[in-house]
Amino acid sequence: MEVRFKIIRQQTGKTPKAQTYILDIEPGNTILDCLNRIKWDLDGTLSFRKNCRNTICGSCAMRINGRSSLACKENVGNEISQGFATKNPDGVPEITVAPLGNFPVIKDLIVDMSSFWDNLESVAPYVSTAGRKIPEREFLQTPAERSQLDQTGNCIMCGACYSECNAREVNSKFVGPHALAKAYRMIADSRDNDTQNRLERYNDTESGVWGCTRCYYCNEVCPMGVDPMDQITKIKQEILAKKDASSSRTIRHRKVMIDLVKKGGWIDERKFALRVVGHNGRDLKGLLGIAPLGLRMLTKGKFPLTFEPSQGTQQVGKLITRVQNVEEKVHLETK
Repeated sequence: MEVRFKIIRQQTGKTPKAQTYILDIEPGNTILDCLNRIKWDLDGTLSFRKNCRNTICGSCAMRINGRSSLACKENVGNEISQGFATKNPDGVPEITVAPLGNFPVIKDLIVDMSSFWDNLESVAPYVSTAGRKIPEREFLQTPAERSQLDQTGNCIMCGACYSECNAREVNSKFVGPHALAKAYRMIADSRDNDTQNRLERYNDTESGVWGCTRCYYCNEVCPMGVDPMDQITKIKQEILAKKDASSSRTIRHRKVMIDLVKKGGWIDERKFALRVVGHNGRDLKGLLGIAPLGLRMLTKGKFPLTFEPSQGTQQVGKLITRVQNVEEKVHLETK
């Protein structure tokens, strides 16, 4: 079958351009197979990374039809049947291949991953030095303890989650979903004895877990089922279990929201702003900061003067309590 490949090519500091190649290929050919064909038979100047060809090393991560994935994993037939490829007026399907997002481009499909590795290093993704200073015995773990590391241990550092991360796109201080997934691995590791310090480090509004926008794109594109967003949520739960609402505005936001929904079925916006930003009157700077917004809402008739609980408030409260009890039980069982 004939397929058109539109490759987004770029040199460092230059404007990207699209170059088109047409191949006669089989539906089962992977995108990496096709890129190899282009490089070997049509254009030897095309640059991209590759290694294992078996979804193990993560080297060939790139954007395929707008989503980050491994070129050795995705095949032409699936791209067409799932509607990812576009159909040109001449009837020839077109597959677009571009470099990963959130990375500076070195050449064509090769990106500079320096920030990716630096951010990983910043979360100290290894058992603490103090924990290693235990003489004359191995680090023994039970099967149950080791099983806590299985999911995060599958990460191949391909960069797909980092490429799709909305938080990283707008906030250069955010370490990225890959780093925080590895961070949770250390928290769950029974051999590490630096959990409290780690949680304090990850409890940051910009660089840590609270910088995450919860868009779930990292979960969608992860080729190994690590689900970084889920690991970030687990770190948040660990932090929330150890902090009260007076700790920070970020902590209050989460705790107050749950408390208000539990009591009213939905959020009482009047109380939410006062309790989160104003800290129940204790944060005068915060109150003064939201005063202009409150006045504008009031003059526009957008400020709720009363509050009516939602229907089924009692059931909502019971559901939240039940979820909290289950989470607490799971938390204790994994310790």
